[in-house]
Amino acid sequence: MSPLPISVITGFLGSGKTTLLSRLLRDPAAARTAVIVNELGEVGLDHLLVEASDEEIVLLEGGCLCCKVRGDLVRTAGDLLARRARGEAEFDRIVVETTGLADPAPILQALMTDREIADALRLESVIATVDCAAGGATLDAHPESVKQAALADRIVLTKTDLADPSALAERLRRLNPAAPQLTALHGAVDARLLFTSSAYEPRFYESHAHSDNVTSFCLRRTEPLHAVTLSLFLQLLAEHCGGKLLRLKGLVDVVECPGRPAVIHGVQHVFHPPAWLDAWPDGERSTRIVVISQGLDAGWLQDLLEILDDEVQACSIS
Repeated sequence: MSPLPISVITGFLGSGKTTLLSRLLRDPAAARTAVIVNELGEVGLDHLLVEASDEEIVLLEGGCLCCKVRGDLVRTAGDLLARRARGEAEFDRIVVETTGLADPAPILQALMTDREIADALRLESVIATVDCAAGGATLDAHPESVKQAALADRIVLTKTDLADPSALAERLRRLNPAAPQLTALHGAVDARLLFTSSAYEPRFYESHAHSDNVTSFCLRRTEPLHAVTLSLFLQLLAEHCGGKLLRLKGLVDVVECPGRPAVIHGVQHVFHPPAWLDAWPDGERSTRIVVISQGLDAGWLQDLLEILDDEVQACSIS
């Protein structure tokens, strides 16, 4: 059975997460979605409730489910998956709404590594809402908001009717050039633009940018890497760079698997086991790794990748 897609909606307090989620659940493209919301957050989905199936899970309009986190996020997700396996709940996607003060990194790590759920789930996208009226001041005052935007696959600009979003949009582009920006008018965004297999189709770019102490860049290599090189590279990153590495994702051309790119995905010191695609998603068949960090040097990482592969190649010849 194919892993179930899971997406995370993050964003600072008052940035419009719940409004976005409420509108998304009315979109036919988001039908059959199970929603997990933190019990400390402002749920605000009462207008969508149809009936409660038990004290933890309620049925929403359009056949979606809503589940409060009453303890551990992983346990909640595991319970949902178990209900689905028993035929007690029907859904094709899970969406997690974080609290406004949440650091999304531990959430992503838990979803990627917990042995009970990691194999059953596939991270589909991380969506960050940013309030155009107060977003600039929020980024200045709260490091959590910077990290939320830096880790995102999609950035949704909200409250654009209250403030000109151009300056904030440019700042966010410098902070996270890999994330497409979408505008939500009163929370309305096409769900198809948010729920995509972004971890499997990372957006690549040439230049790296510096903003809010965050550096974003793309490592590239035209020649295939050896599988051992990839393993050593990720191991070294996890052991020595985890504190500075916010997020990493990419496609890797591996010598031992020609024509089947490896998808790599990591958050700080935690890396999901590589997944393998049946074919390249685009016309470019080369290794491309997007790195979002606080203090890592692109040249050093590129050199490390090349040196490791040279060593592996030399050992294989000898």
